[in-house]
Amino acid sequence: MYDVVVVGAGVVGALVARTLAKYDLKILILEKESDVAMGSTKANSAIVHAGFDAAEGSLKAKLNVRGSEMMEQVTRELGVKYNRNGSLVVAFESERKEVEKLVARGIANGVKGVRLVERKELHELEPNLNDDLDCALLAPTGAIICPYELTIAAVGNAMDNGAELKLNFEVSDIKKTDGGFAVTSSKGETVETKYLINSAGLYSDKIAAMTGDADVEVHPRRGDYMLLDRECGNFCSHTIFHTPTKMGKGILVSPTVDGNLLLGPTATDILDKEDTKTTAEGFASVVSKANDNVKNLPLNKVITSFCGLRAVGSTGDFIIKMNDGVITLAGIESPGLSSAPAIAEYVEKLLTDAGMKADVKVDYNPIRRPAHYFKTLSMEEKNEIIKKDPRYGKMVCRCESITEGEIVEALTVNPRATDIDGVKRRTRSGMGRCQGGFCSPTVVELIARELGVPFESVTKFGGASVINYGKTKGDN
Repeated sequence: MYDVVVVGAGVVGALVARTLAKYDLKILILEKESDVAMGSTKANSAIVHAGFDAAEGSLKAKLNVRGSEMMEQVTRELGVKYNRNGSLVVAFESERKEVEKLVARGIANGVKGVRLVERKELHELEPNLNDDLDCALLAPTGAIICPYELTIAAVGNAMDNGAELKLNFEVSDIKKTDGGFAVTSSKGETVETKYLINSAGLYSDKIAAMTGDADVEVHPRRGDYMLLDRECGNFCSHTIFHTPTKMGKGILVSPTVDGNLLLGPTATDILDKEDTKTTAEGFASVVSKANDNVKNLPLNKVITSFCGLRAVGSTGDFIIKMNDGVITLAGIESPGLSSAPAIAEYVEKLLTDAGMKADVKVDYNPIRRPAHYFKTLSMEEKNEIIKKDPRYGKMVCRCESITEGEIVEALTVNPRATDIDGVKRRTRSGMGRCQGGFCSPTVVELIARELGVPFESVTKFGGASVINYGKTKGDN
């Protein structure tokens, strides 16, 4: 019997679990995939929005501004990369009124430092902007982050403080019991809990329906992205948006915290919640609209592309409600990542207001060592670690300079990786210019060795994504 079960291990569910883990509660996180951060969290714009876009008075506006204010401390505690690089919403002269409205909304929402910048200052801030752009909103509190790194760290910190994680647990049924709820998986496993938190992203409507709430509607909105090599990371310093539409904040051009340049996303409403195929039409739209913002994009440096799905609700705002022991978190589209720490705080208050009684743990530790600490050390410090553990002296990923020791750590530290993409998200092995062309075979060997599984059983991202089907030659 658990006190709290969180359904969904995306960034929101992760930070909810981490926030509640400071209490003397028995907490379980359920995730239908083979790893955390496998839904909208792993493929989004990675922006901590300042809070100027959402309608004044909405949950989106309140939680975005609060979450943005919290994020720097949260990332510092969790050892996650964070860069307050500032955001620009650029406009042609014909779009000036829209930008002025955004500035006014940002001020009304309580965004600190938001203001209008004119042509001369704008082009001094970003020399690679389209010459015809006339003005922009500047939000200095805008920032960039790695969303899956944040999620992995938050889940790991929750687990280090006593929370449990069950992967490959696809919820198929929820029944009310005398003490709370019985949650059953598609494989027949059942867990019981007093409180249930529905943070299932694109499937939050399905989970809500299982609890008797048929009013939650969520649909996917797909977005194509293009990622450029790290040599392009200095192309711009701010996150550059164009004036938004009802479909979203438009195509952005932004540096990433790991030094790449990101373009995207498109915005297309679809029905299939698993359709993450990239499209030629999507990429053409990304290139065309990105060129409205900047000039001389080095598109010959694109190293990979991907598609993400956003969970769009039917109300135009976040859907957050509590009823009879169930907290539903649905329609957490952009600015969901930015709002996640504040949503977790909001859930904490809902539970305590509902009568949840629990003491704060005397040994609660909010601090987690950075996953990428080894790369940041001096040569002397690295050599000291290598003396104790020679695996840190064996280079596996040449593009990102990732060692065997770091990969082994990713396979043993909460929440441990079990496949190639899991190692990639924790270490960046395979994320460089060659996209795993050189390091993947060694990573497969290390996964098989450390987890004690056959080489042929190692997958790319769980399920049937097997890398090797068998040997082409005999054991000799």
